[in-house]
Amino acid sequence: MRQILAAIVLTALLGGAAAAFEVEKEQVFGPEGGEEIRVISTTDLESIAGVMQGFAEDNPGQRVRYLQASSMELFRAVSEELAEFDLVMSSAMDLQMKLANDGFAASVDPRRNGLPSWAQWRDQLFGVALEPVLTLASRQALGDLPVPRTRRDLIAMLREYPDRFDRRIASYDPQTSGVGYFLISQDSQQSEGFWRLAEVMGRLNARLFCCSGEMIEELRAGQVAVAYNVVASYAARYAPDDPDLVRLALEDYTFAIIRSALVPRNAPNPEGGTALLSYLLSDEAQRVVAAASGVALIPGTGAEPSVHMRPIRLDTGLLVYDDRLRRAGLLAEWNAAMVQP
Repeated sequence: MRQILAAIVLTALLGGAAAAFEVEKEQVFGPEGGEEIRVISTTDLESIAGVMQGFAEDNPGQRVRYLQASSMELFRAVSEELAEFDLVMSSAMDLQMKLANDGFAASVDPRRNGLPSWAQWRDQLFGVALEPVLTLASRQALGDLPVPRTRRDLIAMLREYPDRFDRRIASYDPQTSGVGYFLISQDSQQSEGFWRLAEVMGRLNARLFCCSGEMIEELRAGQVAVAYNVVASYAARYAPDDPDLVRLALEDYTFAIIRSALVPRNAPNPEGGTALLSYLLSDEAQRVVAAASGVALIPGTGAEPSVHMRPIRLDTGLLVYDDRLRRAGLLAEWNAAMVQP
């Protein structure tokens, strides 16, 4: 389980009423006394620390206070508690789009450095990383079984060897994870076969997690054999040092989500937030980001996407499943697949 390392209590912005959102980790980059840029992000601190440190070194008069939170906590902090941050980054594309569409994002003009048109929305929401979504497996758990190349292959393997995979399949919990909900909404639109996979996972008592990091930890500990829908940059931290970790970029389709950033309208230091956003889009930072995710968002900064990869565009179509009735229906179908007699 995630360890909650801190909790921020905000009162002034809500007329004196106390409110709190949970922060998983916090770190400051740069010197004491520097002009502070406050960032809230879902990106794992360990994977982004080098980029934040690079910005601080290039801008000695500024420092970054980086807070890591879950996508749902981040969304609640900005939209409900009106917490003041200068940059907001998340991989939950639909929640980021909702923040921008609902008026929480300021209009800014960072240096875009060749950022594709499909990775930005108006002048308010900007992609900062392209994150493939993979299936991971344990080579030891697979044994002599052939590595699945498509979801159909994966379904067939799980059905044929239920004893090997019972209680050893992991995936996101869409009821607690914003990214998890977003991914099953995309899977359900892309392929009807996804629900067959969900039913097989449910029949095999799949375990549900908040985040990619937890799934990978359980897989590396031998408690999980297959992890479905894992963000690639988390897996990159262990490969190629862990020979047991098998990355499956399924050939029927491999989604790539856009990790995006916005400068809030109530940012205390919008100039600092915009400067940091410009740095995140620079070649220097993008090469680091692309090395972690395995693919470049901005052409020329890393590996090109594979022919099977399907980047999800930043546009208002992401809001389709924000509707309460649609959300309730999707989660009901998911729960029916996961909980079976």
